[in-house]
Amino acid sequence: MTGTETAAVAARPAPGYGEGRRALLAAAVHVVATRGLRHLTYRSVAQEAGVAHGLVAHHFGTRNALLEAALEFSLGNSVGSISSEPGSGDLDALFAGVAEMVRAHPDDQAFQYELILEARRRPELRPQVEQVYATYREALRTELAAAGIAADDALVHLVFAAVDGLVFQQVCLEEPARTPAALECLRALLRPLAERPVSAD
Repeated sequence: MTGTETAAVAARPAPGYGEGRRALLAAAVHVVATRGLRHLTYRSVAQEAGVAHGLVAHHFGTRNALLEAALEFSLGNSVGSISSEPGSGDLDALFAGVAEMVRAHPDDQAFQYELILEARRRPELRPQVEQVYATYREALRTELAAAGIAADDALVHLVFAAVDGLVFQQVCLEEPARTPAALECLRALLRPLAERPVSAD
């Protein structure tokens, strides 16, 4: 990097990502969410974060390592929204924070969808896509089991596909008011599956 480029980076106001590795990951997620996976480079992430691009290489070493770390970061930000009271078995808490999570942090979901779509053209990305789905499905299976619902693979796949579709529409159409009502309908369909017969004694 030339002296002029270094000065330009130093003068550029930081976009509010904070400092350190997490700031670089947030910048990487934003680059992919807004410009597509093919624009994920050390230079684009550094420019977004307001740092020298050598710092990105120092933290991650390779572009694939950067991508995998950004994916783990985005999943960590979003998987928790599956339930506002994890492990409680409370169906009212199931998906309670989804609409707000998407509204507050749309880049995390857009990043994941960009990765999924790019994997259609680049099969080598399929393991990362499988990781996305496996992470969400396992978290969902855990919450359904806590609610007393015997969730086989087909049911987990169905419920996740419904939620995923609602999230995708909210990300693309920016109509957050429609998501909570649809999720309540989904919870209503699940409640009978959680009902247990009352013991005679």
